[in-house]
Amino acid sequence: MPNSKQNHRLATTGAKDERSARSRAGGARALRPQGPPPAGQTVIDFRGVTMRYPSGDLGLDRATFQVQRGEFVFLVGATGSGKSTVMRLLIKELEPTDGAIRVAGRDLREIGRRRVPFYRRNIGVVFQDFKLLPNRNVYENVAYALQVTGGSRREIRTKVPDILRLTGLSTKLHNYPDQLSGGEQQRVSIARAFVNHPPLLLADEPTGNLDPETSIDIMRLLYRINRTGTTVLVASHDAAMVNKMRRRVLELSQGRIVRDEPAGLYARDESTREFAQRLRAPSSRPPGV
Repeated sequence: MPNSKQNHRLATTGAKDERSARSRAGGARALRPQGPPPAGQTVIDFRGVTMRYPSGDLGLDRATFQVQRGEFVFLVGATGSGKSTVMRLLIKELEPTDGAIRVAGRDLREIGRRRVPFYRRNIGVVFQDFKLLPNRNVYENVAYALQVTGGSRREIRTKVPDILRLTGLSTKLHNYPDQLSGGEQQRVSIARAFVNHPPLLLADEPTGNLDPETSIDIMRLLYRINRTGTTVLVASHDAAMVNKMRRRVLELSQGRIVRDEPAGLYARDESTREFAQRLRAPSSRPPGV
């Protein structure tokens, strides 16, 4: 039975271990919600957000919207409407000119530069161009997301096969990116983004380079992830997919939120008279374009 000195030594060692663990986390725990957020919690909160680039171009103009826990939301709009600006602001690649952004209740202005990497580790991001590591196979690409967050070997051996089964990649774990189809590469990208089970998953044009059938598979996978409780925000030009899924739609135009529908289409229904008026209106494009 330990004496008082041994108890003191054990307590001291335990305290040191605890401090070391907190240091390795680098503050990530403070940024990550403890357990799943309660029903109805706001995961994304934009309040009067304006983003003006150094060139003078306006990315967002007083954009205000909220996304609740567990929602699946499409962000739509023409090229240059502000979709990518929203995504870049959410991963703190940009800082807004004005307004406030909160993610899982945390004001992004409070996150210093040194803590940005830890913040990003708690958000899954899927890109149109996949951004896979070409010199690593499927298993290693997905495992890398756990390695950079301090995941143990046991955790990697458990989580990676699970996520590869979920994404239908169990038979491709030894393949390299250049040995995969575009759809398979996007599945690897999604697996890597979701292996940590983040509370928020951002997908920027995830089906932009894929054929219609593959696009359906990718959206089906994102929907399956959403059903586990992860909030999903998808920026998309894929009108057919948005129309089929009939999820919440936020439409941007010239940096402003112009439409918010709970089960919307890619474009608002247009009457015959409105279409005729649009045909008669002067074109905003140069002649011949």
